[in-house]
Amino acid sequence: MSDTGRQSFTDKAEASLKPDSEKSFTEHVGDKFKGKADSAASSAQPQSEKSYTQKAGDTLSGNSNNDSESIMDKTKNALGMGNRS
Repeated sequence: MSDTGRQSFTDKAEASLKPDSEKSFTEHVGDKFKGKADSAASSAQPQSEKSYTQKAGDTLSGNSNNDSESIMDKTKNALGMGNRS
């Protein structure tokens, strides 16, 4: 089961298993939008806050931020508001 606010694993599997030649223009656009949104959500959520299944799903889909800082943490650090000096 995927974390709240993330694309479900079933949707990801369906999108990747259906050949592009069989997808309509609308499906192509939808897949691209959902993929970008899910990738952004993956980057925004720190690894430490992800469920085990979400970490595994991100790794399989190539959507993993590999223990790197979240976008929010990077922004805080850049503004001097984070834990880094």
